[in-house]
Amino acid sequence: MTAPNQDPMPEPERRRDYAEAFLHHPDRKKALRQKRLALLCIDVQYLDAAPGYGLFAEPDASGVTEEGQHYYFSRLENTVLPNMRRLQNVFRDSNLEVIHCRICALTKDGRDRSSGHKRLNLLAAPGSKEAEFIDMVAPRGDEIVMNKTASGTFSSTNLHYVLQNIGIDLLYMCGVYTNECVETTARDACDLGYFVTVIDDACATVSDELHRASLEVLEYRYASVMTTTGVATEIRRETSWRQDER
Repeated sequence: MTAPNQDPMPEPERRRDYAEAFLHHPDRKKALRQKRLALLCIDVQYLDAAPGYGLFAEPDASGVTEEGQHYYFSRLENTVLPNMRRLQNVFRDSNLEVIHCRICALTKDGRDRSSGHKRLNLLAAPGSKEAEFIDMVAPRGDEIVMNKTASGTFSSTNLHYVLQNIGIDLLYMCGVYTNECVETTARDACDLGYFVTVIDDACATVSDELHRASLEVLEYRYASVMTTTGVATEIRRETSWRQDER
């Protein structure tokens, strides 16, 4: 707590402290080299990431402007989905965990949903088209899938328990929306002790302004913010490191 008449910590110094604690701490590199990391793909499903389905079944009723929808779906098609696929391939090729989160109720009528999702009338029933992942970035083989009915993945699933069981300390995150489910999950992960990296060009929301504002809040406080190319380079470099190298 700041003492009376004492100036608060200057922003550059505060950022340096956060960077040392969360971004550049030696335990982060240790987790990388020991392969205690996973890619978390958030909510890329027909409910909220496909035109003509789910939230966008009736575009005029979606609450997103025509301009916002054009921006969002263009970014998904041209940038986010290709980059997510590339990241998934990097993790799979390195025998690293790829984990998928989606909005999906346990029941057909959605009675198990969070109060917020009930008030929003937001439902992706099990087995429905809305609950399906976008084909390009869908789970493969034995990859873990987490179903949730809230913005944050940790608050509405046993993800933390599962990550602890499989020895994960570092999470790379991508998906939608940047300023909602991605940001909430990133904050919660940081508070739970994970090293977090959010992948800028593998996330999207309905405007560039919202996307940028969200990343600005996360960076230097809760997460590293990297590009797909940066993450691919880091994964290949650090996970191939051997104990006998200096």
